[in-house]
Amino acid sequence: MKVSKLFSVVALSCGVAFASSAFAANVSTDGSTSMEKVIGILSESYHNANPDVQVTYNPTGSGAGIAAAAEGRADIGLSSRGLKADEQEKLVGTTVALDGIVMVVNPSNTLHDLTVEQIGKLYKGEISNWKELGGADAPVVLIGREAGSGTRDGFETVTHTKDACKYRQELTSTGDVITTVSQNPNAIGYASLSAVSKKVKVLTVDGIQASEATVQDGSYKLQRPFVFVTLKDKALSEDAQKFFDYAMSKDVEHLIVKAGVVPVAK
Repeated sequence: MKVSKLFSVVALSCGVAFASSAFAANVSTDGSTSMEKVIGILSESYHNANPDVQVTYNPTGSGAGIAAAAEGRADIGLSSRGLKADEQEKLVGTTVALDGIVMVVNPSNTLHDLTVEQIGKLYKGEISNWKELGGADAPVVLIGREAGSGTRDGFETVTHTKDACKYRQELTSTGDVITTVSQNPNAIGYASLSAVSKKVKVLTVDGIQASEATVQDGSYKLQRPFVFVTLKDKALSEDAQKFFDYAMSKDVEHLIVKAGVVPVAK
């Protein structure tokens, strides 16, 4: 077999992709790196039921995935944000799952709740001491993800802080964020809902606790959609449409949960 840059479901677990002519059909997906677990588990499950179909994934980022769908270079683009107005002229975005983003602080922090506005001011450096929010007289230590992270993109989009955050540390994994916050009484960070642990304290946002129910009903505001992007005026191939329908069905909700995100309410 020839090694390819695409992630094939038959080799997902080891992170190596293979291209093969043994498959009767191929369905190509391209885009959001944040959607790797979601597309991986859906593709693997679909392939197990349809072994002649290979679903591939090219982790290029949301913008590139949207462009790939628009230009016909991929059957399905993958985006961890909603489509913009100009993109909707040519494309359709269908939400396959939701990702709740939680704010985490050290367990010693006395705060319990922040508004979206306060979070934005914290990360832009407009609030720099915890006492300004009723906490201890101590400097705020801002922890975030590295440039290019889908979680960072989602967080900065919702909080209107894109290219304005004053990070003390930019870390390459959610686990590193949680560990760093757990070890620094003045730190605050953000992480996907599925990744939280008892090592840190999860704050409510605008008085709402993050949960599957509050993400689904939209009352928890710090969230982002995981979107399948397709051409508006051109039908998918038969195989791509079957995979699309499978991914959107209620039957895969347990797989969505297993991937660490929230199913869309049906």
